[in-house]
Amino acid sequence: MIRWIVFLIFVTILEVYAFQAFKTLVKSKAFFVFYFITSAAALLYIVYQLTNFDRSVGQTPKTMLTFGLLLLLYIPKLLVTIILFSEDIFRFFTGIIVLFAKNTESGFLPERRKFVSQIALGVAAIPFASFLYGMWKGKYNFKVIKQTLFFPDLPESFDGTTITHISDIHSGSFDDAEKIQYAIDLINEQNSDLVLFTGDIVNTLATEMDPWIGTFKGIHNPKFGKFSVLGNHDYGEYINWPSQHDKIQNFEAIKSIHDKIDFKLLLNEHVKIQKNNQELAIVGVENWGRKFGERGDLNLASQGLAKEDFKIVLSHDPSHWDEVIQHHESHYHLTLSGHTHGLQFGIEIPGWIKWSPVQYVYKQWAGLYENIGRYVYVNRGFGFHAYPGRVGIMPEITVIELKKGKNVA
Repeated sequence: MIRWIVFLIFVTILEVYAFQAFKTLVKSKAFFVFYFITSAAALLYIVYQLTNFDRSVGQTPKTMLTFGLLLLLYIPKLLVTIILFSEDIFRFFTGIIVLFAKNTESGFLPERRKFVSQIALGVAAIPFASFLYGMWKGKYNFKVIKQTLFFPDLPESFDGTTITHISDIHSGSFDDAEKIQYAIDLINEQNSDLVLFTGDIVNTLATEMDPWIGTFKGIHNPKFGKFSVLGNHDYGEYINWPSQHDKIQNFEAIKSIHDKIDFKLLLNEHVKIQKNNQELAIVGVENWGRKFGERGDLNLASQGLAKEDFKIVLSHDPSHWDEVIQHHESHYHLTLSGHTHGLQFGIEIPGWIKWSPVQYVYKQWAGLYENIGRYVYVNRGFGFHAYPGRVGIMPEITVIELKKGKNVA
């Protein structure tokens, strides 16, 4: 109950300041009638959905829309509040000066300045438009990102080998079959030698993937195969299950999805790819993540491999690389991860800026990172979760080319 009181007080403050910003600039009664009706309707919808959230069902399109509305409406109003509250501090101290000067003709507080409200609403329009675009277009604005990596000890037979890497499908969030088919076509256009998927095939339930089995089965079968691992969402930890038996059944069904779409699921194990009597190992671990469970067993997955073997690790959470893999006594050349989604929000201008709030939680959150010749590539994610959109951090299909040569990024 206390949380709801705090929430409603917070929203009321935001609404009061947003109203004041509009009141300074707009004189139309019809506008304010529309504003009050839409604001009240949105708040009622949000409160209704939050109070009726069913932990036995988990995330649904309605809960995602609710989260989207929270960001779309209240982040802009928060910015307006910060700017106008700053003006209020200035107005207050100005009023104190006026009071001591005994000049009471203009009243204690000066009127709001029109240009401050214009600035506030102009600033607020940026996240409003961004979140709206992210929900409308951004979530399916797939980008193919290509990266060439050089390794001096890459077996010569694998020089020039290409890998398509995808992560975080989150099939329960999809709502546009045409856009998903477009993404699958993009994957196939790369014509890579190997396709690797690093977990979170669903949000929680195995049935979320049912409408998409045929679509993802359409990913071409490359000459070296398709391999995958599990992510934190694949263990069914985010809803209340009727019984432990139901949870286990769901988990087994999720594992079986990989076979249905022709991916070999690696559960703390490895496979060796051979070409011209030379080998490359794909090491797949279960999810290992800081605060997300440490089910992955790198040592078990690597049993039988020598330190000098060329190894590619599939591990969903990049914190595994940060805390374990990069420091391991065995040499793991390349790790592929996902998980962060780049928070689905940030700013990326290649060569200029790369920022997202998630970087304050994960050191490796999007793209390529290196330490003493050991690399991790963090895919920005194929799908989306919670917020039904993407702003600045677009859904990614990664294509990595392995080259034999001097160790440069």
